[in-house]
Amino acid sequence: MTSFAKGPDGAHIAFQAEGSGPPLLLLAGQANNHRWWDSVRGDFTAARTTISLDYRGTGDSDAPDVPYSTRLFAEDAVAVLDELGADRADVYGTSMGGRVAQWIAVHHPERVRRLVLGCTSPGGRHAVERTMEVRRSLAAPDRDAARRALIDLMYTPAWQAAHPGPYGTLGDPDIPPHARRGHLVASARHDAWDHLPAIRAATLVMHGTEDLLTPAVNARTLTERIPGARLFLIEGARHAYFEEFRDTAGPAVLDFLTSG
Repeated sequence: MTSFAKGPDGAHIAFQAEGSGPPLLLLAGQANNHRWWDSVRGDFTAARTTISLDYRGTGDSDAPDVPYSTRLFAEDAVAVLDELGADRADVYGTSMGGRVAQWIAVHHPERVRRLVLGCTSPGGRHAVERTMEVRRSLAAPDRDAARRALIDLMYTPAWQAAHPGPYGTLGDPDIPPHARRGHLVASARHDAWDHLPAIRAATLVMHGTEDLLTPAVNARTLTERIPGARLFLIEGARHAYFEEFRDTAGPAVLDFLTSG
């Protein structure tokens, strides 16, 4: 069931809450809505009240034509927690969602109990970006070719052969053009480097070793920059490690969230 919170500018932000137990906020990747989590959400709902949201510009949320940023997305997410009366939550962000999660932990430390950062980076000049070859493949004029390139960056060939789709990680098909551009700019301009040492929440950094969309070296950088952070690498996984390697990733996240 979808409900709504109001972002800092009054935009309506759609969110979904399922399961029971302590709250776990799930943050999706760039230009995606809550469907990003559909295939793995059930791994957490027995032990957690899972909370997802449709970023502004996606799903059932408003799509105001205003400058988007990972900081703004973070404030939208906090508004969702406020609407639910969740004073404190565990936060699990993947890809751009990991960038958003960084700001929640930095600016609202009292709201974050434990933090999981998946397949993400600190942004700015300290991040290791994808190669020009990867960028060209995603920007191919042939949209089918670009889509195939994105699928290859998300999943291994073996997974694709066994799971031909549809996939919920390729972006909201109904996102308006201005919002798609806004998400791209928000993610590209993210830079939390100077603020990462201020994170006080216990943090797990998770990444696939074969991730070319956000190279895995970023996971080590985040782990070194955030005080006390732990690193968990999944051998052979690409960007959508949480789905293809759910039997490894899901239990590792739950173990971290429930450990002392």
